[in-house]
Amino acid sequence: MAKSSTTLDWCIVRLGEDHNWWVSEVSDPVRWDVDGLSIVDPRQVAHLLELVEPLRDYGFDQDIMEAAFIPFRIEKDLGEGRVRLKRVKDSIFESDEKLFALPDILDEENGPYADLLDHLTRLRVKMLNDLFDFESKLTVDEVEDEIREDQNTNFIEGKAAHTFEEITAILDYVPAGWDTDEEQTEKSIEEDDDEDLPELDEEEEEKLKNDESLKWDEDEEEGEDSDDENKEKEGSDDDEDEDSDEDEGDEDEEESDEEDDQPRKKSRGKR
Repeated sequence: MAKSSTTLDWCIVRLGEDHNWWVSEVSDPVRWDVDGLSIVDPRQVAHLLELVEPLRDYGFDQDIMEAAFIPFRIEKDLGEGRVRLKRVKDSIFESDEKLFALPDILDEENGPYADLLDHLTRLRVKMLNDLFDFESKLTVDEVEDEIREDQNTNFIEGKAAHTFEEITAILDYVPAGWDTDEEQTEKSIEEDDDEDLPELDEEEEEKLKNDESLKWDEDEEEGEDSDDENKEKEGSDDDEDEDSDEDEGDEDEEESDEEDDQPRKKSRGKR
């Protein structure tokens, strides 16, 4: 009789409707409960590594994050959104291979994954207090209470907490009413642009409204249309003038012809 495995050597994961990966089967079912057990995929691992980079200036310990995850690589595609993973000893920070990362939650209260969450929360609070001028310093308890409140809301709604979302909730946390670095930069750029614009009184605004150079294209098109109409009218008037000139010219020619005929008759009479 084959001896049952007592270590986590492999696991089978499935792609959920939320586009996250969840564990459906493990080689060590005695110690590992797969109910609601999530795993971080390679794309999410890369994103988390980017998010923790700014925390290095505030004392981030890479070894704590390494100990919090068990790395796996893809061994076989089982089809229908299911993949078999094989455990490896590679580092999620240094490996060139695309790795999945399973949080070590055998001891949810005092295990390595719990240590990681506590470590990241303290560093995030430290960084926020350094970046923002709060009236009173932000505390770890305040951040944990707010994040826990959101998690409880999801739990009541029947949503399982995924590891990736649990960590990003900490790394992206900003107190209500405060902007992140990117939002603050965008807002400052907009404010600088507004400061460059002078304030106008009512008289100056009225002048600008009547300024021909500031009219919209529609006004210009209307002006062009009216100019075309005027040109057409002028053209028709010119044609009428030309016709009248031609008529007058014909009358003058007839009169000159009559005048020429009269002396000819007289000259004939003398002969």
